[in-house]
Amino acid sequence: MLGENAMTGEIVLRVEELSHRYGENRGVDAVSFTLSRGQVLGFLGPNGAGKSTTLRMLAGVLAPDAGRIIINGADLLDQPQRAKQAIGYLPEQPPLYRELTVDEQLHYSARLHRLDRAASRQAMTRGKERCGLMEVSRRLIGNLSKGYRQRVGIAQAMLHDPPVLILDEPTVGLDPIQGREIRDLIRELGQDRGVILSTHLLAEVQTTCNQVQIMQSGRLVYNGALADLHQQQHQSSRLRIGLNAPPPATELARLPAVMRVEDLGGGQFRLHHAVGAAPHQALIKHAQAGGWDLWEMTPEAAGLEQICIELMLGQEAVA
Repeated sequence: MLGENAMTGEIVLRVEELSHRYGENRGVDAVSFTLSRGQVLGFLGPNGAGKSTTLRMLAGVLAPDAGRIIINGADLLDQPQRAKQAIGYLPEQPPLYRELTVDEQLHYSARLHRLDRAASRQAMTRGKERCGLMEVSRRLIGNLSKGYRQRVGIAQAMLHDPPVLILDEPTVGLDPIQGREIRDLIRELGQDRGVILSTHLLAEVQTTCNQVQIMQSGRLVYNGALADLHQQQHQSSRLRIGLNAPPPATELARLPAVMRVEDLGGGQFRLHHAVGAAPHQALIKHAQAGGWDLWEMTPEAAGLEQICIELMLGQEAVA
């Protein structure tokens, strides 16, 4: 199980009101969250939501316009060397030299982290064993499959044993078997450190993560445990109704707790409402008073994918 060790729960990353602008556009807007040891945090959001910009700021390769980043107790702005030493970063395109062997690449990276010769050897062996690279250690990077190159990138990011590991789209372009192997590796790495996994794929978050954040237009629209989203999945958030004499949809939208009305045709509508809210009684009352002739009222539970889509579209606000 994820995070079952004595250090689980220790906060290793704290982000406070982080913001960044691209000209007049706010790419990241006042984002705040924490990451604890033993958490694998799935970072979801559509293209342009601000995920990669946020990760680049966390890795220290892009300066924020405002906010603070505290990595393992060190402020990234005030103590950049100490803070960066506590983080491992794998961008979407792993920074690898195709003309080097796996051993040469890892040795070069270890020296960049100022590990001495003995520490480098130990770190390389540990990284290759953990990432399944022992059999390809003498092969050229350029001759490896994309899945193995991703493994080398992860091994490189964790050579200095950082408490925070940031992975930006680590399974993009992998076949199903390679993708499953990388996800298994990420779950294992998340047992003794905090991991941030940026992805477009909800299924990947479901199988790999125990925490989830959703970004849209530079802002966090959800931040919580994956189990909480699963709980919402089993709660009704939609009501399908049938009316023989329906009023305008704008009138249905004014019913208590109703957030959006979907016209299904033939006198049928889907009322989107806040999770846990119950517009049934108000609907019956208004239907009787207005002569709408109500003939159907069926609660519908939104699937996990639909919940995430509605969050991204701003249809729900989840604290």
